Amino acid sequence: MRIFRKIALAAIAFAGVALASCEDTKSYAELLTDETHYVNAYLANHRVVAEIPADTVFETGEDAPYYRLDEDGNMYMQVLDAGTKGNKVKADEQIYFRFTRWSLYNYSGGELSGGAGNENDLSFANTWFRYGNYQLQTSSQWGSGIQYPLSLLPVDCEVNIVIKSQLGLTSEIAEVVPFLYHIRYYRPKI
Repeated sequence: MRIFRKIALAAIAFAGVALASCEDTKSYAELLTDETHYVNAYLANHRVVAEIPADTVFETGEDAPYYRLDEDGNMYMQVLDAGTKGNKVKADEQIYFRFTRWSLYNYSGGELSGGAGNENDLSFANTWFRYGNYQLQTSSQWGSGIQYPLSLLPVDCEVNIVIKSQLGLTSEIAEVVPFLYHIRYYRPKI
């Protein structure tokens, strides 16, 4: 009888630990809800325009609005420099970019912290992709969000872009973390 009582107590204790650990993890749907909350918290401090201008002539500069780039609100872009008119990207063209990115989970009180990337660190490896060629791992690893501004702007543009996880780095999709990227695009010098 004592053995059964010890087994029962051990089972109850194990079940309690298991339930407690389940409560600590969030479902994918809950993570997506949190992601939207963090994006909205960041955008609440900025002007947002719900559509891309029909003529794709964007307001530019530090005070420019964030334009919603897709129906689902997975990307928002602020154009800092619209680049050189006519300098459009070509399909499968190799494009280099320099960036800093910040997790919007770390956004608090109007401040970003913990940015990382190769924008200010020249020892960081060159980052590049082949525009629109997602069959190459070197391009697909960055997700489609990084390339999207070039469908609207010249190669030498500079943008801030909010990218939700499903359009971000493929290695980080499951983490469901939205990022703000500051990106400058350019062609390789020959």
